Amino acid sequence: MDTSIQALVMGLVQGLTEFIPVSSSGHLVLVPWFLGWDDPFIDSLAFSVILHLGTLLALLLYFWRDWLRIIPAGLASIRDRSIDGDEDRKLAWLIALGTIPALAAGALLSDEFEALVREAPRVALMLCVGAAILWLAERWGSRDRDMRALTFPGALFVGVAQAVALIPGISRSGVSISAGMFLGLTRESAARFSFLLATPAVAAAGLWEGRKILAGESGVSPDAQVAAIGFVSSFLAGLVAIRFMLEFLRRQPNTLFIVYRVLLAIAVFAVLLMPHGA
Repeated sequence: MDTSIQALVMGLVQGLTEFIPVSSSGHLVLVPWFLGWDDPFIDSLAFSVILHLGTLLALLLYFWRDWLRIIPAGLASIRDRSIDGDEDRKLAWLIALGTIPALAAGALLSDEFEALVREAPRVALMLCVGAAILWLAERWGSRDRDMRALTFPGALFVGVAQAVALIPGISRSGVSISAGMFLGLTRESAARFSFLLATPAVAAAGLWEGRKILAGESGVSPDAQVAAIGFVSSFLAGLVAIRFMLEFLRRQPNTLFIVYRVLLAIAVFAVLLMPHGA
């Protein structure tokens, strides 16, 4: 199949699954594996980073009004050395604190670890683990608090959950939304904080990996056209997925995504057990 079509498909997959709690990184491993695609660039971490930058742009565009409040409020709190009961100042520091675990984990994990976990059987196992976390959050979360009730220890807890999602199959949105629900947040509030918290983490990862691409350290030769197609399709699909999730979680539980994750994991194991699957 033409690599431009592969890039389009992968971009759509990334954009949708980054915000729907089914694991974008897991799907970026499984889709080429299921379809037998073996293009070095499409399968590379560098292309994955480009797709994530597309969803980063979707986040920035969707929440631009929030960031126009949060960033000046955060800077004002530094100037005044006070949060002073301002919800936007508090939110700026909640996001900053919650971002630290993901930055630390990203800095510590090596490329060898990335290669190890980007394998179909491990992704399938993590899909099941993520499904269990979502199910427990639905079962145990009180879901009666909005984002204003989030504390600094709570933000750190969500940040640690986001760091765990560096393992493909877990899902950044899934595990951080679950963490928010464990803290008593409503599904929509947990999703909104999850999406805001993802923004600086994805930006930092994109800058770090983008440096490798520009320096020729990514191990692949980027194709500008393929990269552009993936980036744009990821951006557009991401905008749709953000709106869908925030609207969906106002009215519905995560049951649909729990079932999907388990069925996808079963499909992976079924293929592996076939005579030609290994």
